This record gives sequence, structure tokens and C-alpha cells, in this order.
Amino acid sequence: MPQRLPYRLGCPAWNEPAWRGGFYPADLRQGESLSHYVRTFNAVEGNTTFHARPSAATVQRWAAAMPEDFRFCAKLPRDISHEGDLRERLPATTDFLALLAPLGARVAPVWLQLPAAFGPERLDELEAWLEHLAGRDVAVKVRHPAFFARGAEERALNRLLHARGVERICLDSRALFACTADDPAVQHAQSKKPRLPVRAAAFSDSPQVRFIGGPDLEANQAWLLPWVERVAGWIERGHTPYVFLHTPDNRLAAEQALRFHALLRARLPGLPELRAPVADAPQPGLF
Repeated sequence: MPQRLPYRLGCPAWNEPAWRGGFYPADLRQGESLSHYVRTFNAVEGNTTFHARPSAATVQRWAAAMPEDFRFCAKLPRDISHEGDLRERLPATTDFLALLAPLGARVAPVWLQLPAAFGPERLDELEAWLEHLAGRDVAVKVRHPAFFARGAEERALNRLLHARGVERICLDSRALFACTADDPAVQHAQSKKPRLPVRAAAFSDSPQVRFIGGPDLEANQAWLLPWVERVAGWIERGHTPYVFLHTPDNRLAAEQALRFHALLRARLPGLPELRAPVADAPQPGLF
């Protein structure tokens, strides 16, 4: 586990085969990925739970590998967030959180990723769902254009979240969409990722940032530097920001995260250095 940091840093997942021979040892077994990941990063996006619920045995293995201070931002499964009225999905929400109970305080915040069709007319659903989760750390990601129009609908959403201390997850995909490469991974990411205005909200002590860059880490730096200043400012005000770094196919996500930390460390020199979990092994392509 890395030295205690004043913020949370991580990637979309820990099981990335392309990291073997770079961020991870070349001979790393799939089942050992998490134990290596937590040597460097102190948080992860729970993308895996959006697509499928883990088995109870898998959750127990995660609990054994994750340090107590680690944070797993579990995404609500797609059938909860994307299928039907949220008020009808309260029992499924309760069951999902019960499944993750062995992780204890590591599950924070719970992430609700809403579909682009979830608009202002459904805020009553969201309010009821948030009331059901009162007392838990929650963050919400929206994609409907009305929530980015700086009008009454966006203000209503922000009031709803701010009053409950629920974070509005900030997505910054500008670096990705600035790419003009013919790389199939870039084209696939551009076809799948939302292209929305940036909303750097801090409705609680734990603002949430998802940065999606392109495959050229040097080109991404111009887009990262404003976040370095923003995150540093949050830390200086006593907040604990969460920062997750993506690249088009996430082959370079870990390297991008380490680069972000190095930039932040230059801004806040008291931060400890972070290294790959195999620092003594050759690291092709790392820095």
C-alpha cells in the first residue's frame, strides 16, 4: 500500500492484461492483479460491478486483498441504473450493497451512473433513491444535456445533490476528443464516451474526477495541468478528492495516473513519490 495520501488516485480497474511486463510483472497471474494494484494506488473505479455482480466468494477475495484504507467506488449494476424507475430498484440496490458488505468502509462512495435518457423529469426518482441511501457516501454521474445547460434543470439537480452532500461526478473527456489519430482504440472510445461540458463540482469533502485522455500522454498533459491546480486547491482546503485516469483502451491508464501524481507532487512537494509495484524490474514505456 502506498504511503497515506491526502487524495484518492486510481484507474478504472486493476485487471488490465496489457499492464503485464510494464506496470505489472510479465508473469503476473490474473488473480494477483489486485494485490499488486494496491501497492501503488489507493482507490479504483468499480466498473466491473456495472456490468455484472461479483460472486460472494469474489467479494471475500477482494476484501482479503484490499487494505482497510483502500476505496472501491462500486458502480451500481446496469439493471439498477439503466432499467426502469429507480424507485422500483430500491430492493435490488439494497441487495447489491448487502453483497458488498464484506468490503465494509472500502465501498465509498457508491457510484450511480445514469443513462443519457435520464432527464430532469425524473429527478423525483433520483431523490427517492438518494433518500433510500441516506447515510452512505454516494456520487452521481449524469449525461442528459439539460443537466449541462446552466439552466433551471441543472440548478435543480445541483440543489438536490448539494443538499444531501452527494457528489456530482465530473467527467473530462476533452483530451480524448482532441485526438485526430486513426487509432481504432481512440475511435472506439470516442464513439462510446460522453462528450459533455466539464463540471468541476465539490458538493462534499470528496469531489470526484474522471479524466479520459488520449494515447499520447505528453499531449494529455496540457489538459491535465488545470486539474493539478484544481486538485491541489481542494487538498489545501481540506478536501479528499478522488481522481481516476483513463486512456482509450486503458493500456496506459496506470502510467497516466502516475504522471498525474508526479505533476501534483511538483505542485505539493510534501506528497510521497509513487512507483509501480515492480519498481525493481524493467519498466518499458513507463515515464
